[in-house]
Amino acid sequence: MARMPPLNALKCFEAAARSGSFSRAAEELHVTQSAVSHQIRQLEEWFGFQLFDRLGRHTAPTPKAAELARSLADAFGIIATACRR
Repeated sequence: MARMPPLNALKCFEAAARSGSFSRAAEELHVTQSAVSHQIRQLEEWFGFQLFDRLGRHTAPTPKAAELARSLADAFGIIATACRR
């Protein structure tokens, strides 16, 4: 399998991008907001670019990150379907 970032970090990123909040993503994933923030930073280092514009307490995915989030949502949907089968 090709080298890819950690799956947990990708799950945190997708949840944060979809919900628009690190706190809501943390709640959904049953982890702390700090854990989500750490995972996002890890991904930003892995990709080499910022994934979110941080606007005070609000976050918004950058255009590249929004595209990645859509692709990950599709991929996680495929995985969920495969697991239900």
